[in-house]
Amino acid sequence: MIQNKDYGKTKGLRLNYNIITEIIDKEAKILDLGCGDGSLLKQLIDEKNVHGIGVEIDQNLAISAIEKGLSIIQGNIDEGLKEFTDKEYDWVILNQTVQSTDKPDYVIEEMLRVGKKVVVSFPNFAYWKVRFYLFFKGKMPKSKILPFEWFNTPNIHLLTINDFYEFCKKRNINILQSVYMTRAKVRRGMLIRAISNFFTEEVIFVISR
Repeated sequence: MIQNKDYGKTKGLRLNYNIITEIIDKEAKILDLGCGDGSLLKQLIDEKNVHGIGVEIDQNLAISAIEKGLSIIQGNIDEGLKEFTDKEYDWVILNQTVQSTDKPDYVIEEMLRVGKKVVVSFPNFAYWKVRFYLFFKGKMPKSKILPFEWFNTPNIHLLTINDFYEFCKKRNINILQSVYMTRAKVRRGMLIRAISNFFTEEVIFVISR
């Protein structure tokens, strides 16, 4: 059963770690992919007492995470998760990273193999401000959430909410929950996809197989 939530106005453009922390079960076993400096994983450990490991390709970010006392593996998730067994983790998280992977479909399939439940979040490229920027300026959109130039952006596989729904349908992936983060005030918690795809700036999906 799909549950949709809209959290109304958000502070800043980073994914709200509090929402993911709310979703994750207490004392769960967590694998955080593309964990950056470990801020989310640290919050999950502090607030939900999870047992977590992070994977990060950037050496400096991995060092920052280790300095927080976290267990970190430096590695490239595009090469797969061969070191992890099937359903080894209660939750596998890919927070604001799927659009910067070389093989997002393979990464997501590996996450579903390793995790009982998976959290995937990304900026929605169909957000109305992005559409208007492209329409009126005729250039690749830039915003606080997509601040890069076309030639130096790490976001090589930009996608929309509708793209992700279609991807899951074709691969028989269950969408358990979707959380829409937007600056527009939404009166109802349930959003039809056309509206959410237009007005949502960031989205969190919980999926499983």
